[in-house]
Amino acid sequence: MSESAPQASASGGPEIGPPLWLLAELTYRCPLHCVFCYNPVDFAHAGPELGTDDWLRVLREARAAGSVQCGFSGGEPLLRDDLEVLVAEAHRLGFYTNLLTSGVGLTQERAAALKAAGLDHIQLSFQDSTKELNDFLSHTKTFDLKRRVADTIKSHGWPMVMNCVIHRQNIDHIGTIIELAVELGAEYLELANNQYYSWAALNRDQLLPSRAQLQRAEALTNDYRQKLGDRIRIFFVVPDYYETRPKKCMNGWGNVFLTITPDGYALPCHTARMLPDIDFPNVRDMRVDDIWHRSPAFHRFRGFAWMKEPCRTCPEQEKDLGGCRCQAFMLSGDAANADPVCSKSPQHYLIEQAVARAQLPDAERVDAKPLVFRDPANARPASRFFEP
Repeated sequence: MSESAPQASASGGPEIGPPLWLLAELTYRCPLHCVFCYNPVDFAHAGPELGTDDWLRVLREARAAGSVQCGFSGGEPLLRDDLEVLVAEAHRLGFYTNLLTSGVGLTQERAAALKAAGLDHIQLSFQDSTKELNDFLSHTKTFDLKRRVADTIKSHGWPMVMNCVIHRQNIDHIGTIIELAVELGAEYLELANNQYYSWAALNRDQLLPSRAQLQRAEALTNDYRQKLGDRIRIFFVVPDYYETRPKKCMNGWGNVFLTITPDGYALPCHTARMLPDIDFPNVRDMRVDDIWHRSPAFHRFRGFAWMKEPCRTCPEQEKDLGGCRCQAFMLSGDAANADPVCSKSPQHYLIEQAVARAQLPDAERVDAKPLVFRDPANARPASRFFEP
């Protein structure tokens, strides 16, 4: 399988390499209702899902364009009856495949079928180490099921990869979360501090931890790393709001990462669909290679030519490429502005205000907005869905 040769960028940046990482979001349907879900807040208004033949074609086109890793996600990808067919084709094409799942629907029979299809890796999500909070945050009774699924994953010889999104509601349980991962035999644990997009943005008031919580959690994580050694690898990702320089979002817009939504839209990151005035292409109308190399949407924020001040003349522009376009839009109203996480941004005060509020004890935040659970009934228009 040949890979596409790099092509020059039209945006004043480096050559465009292939879309190495393909995220196939097979469905927005999900049995969980997590308050931090990265699916669009208007997911209930998405178009019809791609069929099996469309997904098979997307896999072939993406592999021909140079993709090497394929993640199957959702929603809950196990709700697709054709998941095994898609995994088998991705395996045949030479992808490294992984499944991102809540565990709901991963029976012994389906696990055996996915193993036979060539699935390489499963990442299992937990919401907390306790049944009460896990089930509350997902608005489902799934904790005991997840424990059984962890055993199923191990019994079929997959590496056990556990993910737990960390936020104000569960960050003080970091020690017992790590102990749960060890008990389940996880080789990897990702403690992914919430980043505030989509449903997490709606719930930021309830989810952003205090600095003291974050410092305690990171120190405790480091203690466990020393104590556990090579038994488990623990990844701890600090939330952007506690940084003064933004991350290079997805390693750069349209640089290595390609998302295909359940209804076929191609995006350079999970949440870009929220951005107004960008006509994202659909795989029903355009081939993956053309989307990646020739669509205006994927060139929109490549390179440096699009940048405004302070990014345009910033000596650090190559380190962070201006940060996250979605975060810039959500907080400033303009996706071309500097990411407000950056202390050089004129809108950085919005981050400082949110962080200052997070330092208050819950008892002093009686006006905190109630949690909004991911549910079709709570869906809302995507444009300007989050007011800072």
